[in-house]
Amino acid sequence: MKTAIFEQAGQMIIEEVAKPTLQADDDVIIKVVRACVCGSDLWSYSHGDDKAAHSPNSGHEALGIVEEVGSAITTVQPGDFVIVPFTHGCGTCGACRAGFDGTCDNHPGATNWGGGYQSEYIRFHYGNWALVKVPGQPSDYSEGMIKSLLTLADVMPTGYHAARCAQVERGDKVVVIGDGAVGQCAVIAAKMMGASQIILMSRHADRQQLALELGATAIVAERGEEGVKRVRELLGGGADAALECVGTEAAIDQALGVLRNGGRVGFVGVPHYDKHKLGSTFARNISVAGGSASVTTYNKQVLLKAVLDGDINPGKVFTTSYRLDDINQAYRDMADRKSIKSMLVVD
Repeated sequence: MKTAIFEQAGQMIIEEVAKPTLQADDDVIIKVVRACVCGSDLWSYSHGDDKAAHSPNSGHEALGIVEEVGSAITTVQPGDFVIVPFTHGCGTCGACRAGFDGTCDNHPGATNWGGGYQSEYIRFHYGNWALVKVPGQPSDYSEGMIKSLLTLADVMPTGYHAARCAQVERGDKVVVIGDGAVGQCAVIAAKMMGASQIILMSRHADRQQLALELGATAIVAERGEEGVKRVRELLGGGADAALECVGTEAAIDQALGVLRNGGRVGFVGVPHYDKHKLGSTFARNISVAGGSASVTTYNKQVLLKAVLDGDINPGKVFTTSYRLDDINQAYRDMADRKSIKSMLVVD
């Protein structure tokens, strides 16, 4: 089968490798229909990070058809159309029962996060609960609906997680930091939860326009103290909640800066900083929460129905489509901000 390989910073290639096989009784083999590139994939592509040369792709979002199941799998069967999340929650531990399957107690750390999804086939481990069945088959849906379903593998639940962790409530004033796919989905989530004002901090016209279509009420292009001042002018004071969807220390500082005293931060940007002092928030009663999204929980409880009913249309974040063979261009266009999110048409 074909799979994407991280050759080195700035270079993704396609390589022919053996098709995956069942290795455990709760494995599921999935034929990929759609995959995509995540903003988190760009850290290694653009900067190298600590990712080894000529190593498996870090792609972790897909739609597919179940091809084979292990003996312990009871929730899906061959032929099922499924959302393939980046997480592998068990569904039974304390964390999963509390709605935090993105940090499952039984599959801690890296064992709960998928990779290698930019491929023709996937071996999905711990597959009994985490996979989300979609009614029918891919051919039953428009391409626009397929795009929205694909967002449910990561970015839409992740944006929703930011809003949930920040406890966004009806009437709240919300600021979203980050105008990529996750930030756009955080705008959708804040609107779903009844926010009265939603400000997106963005410097890019195409992303600003999309956010306004998805529910943002205003845009702030400024950063730092100037950005904080502008937000407070628009809101008549500080925000109730800030949704940090970038993963840098500057973005966390921006989130803390725009809040009123007693405000709440939901952070879902994969952190690319080692330390950040929270002592300065003590005098302001700021609440900070976040982490890996509860993909399966949100899809089963809220998001899949919202997409199928047409209540939300997160698929708009996919602005360009590519064949798997064009994987490097898909990465490059996202890195160069020519595409908000790149979709891979695999089959």
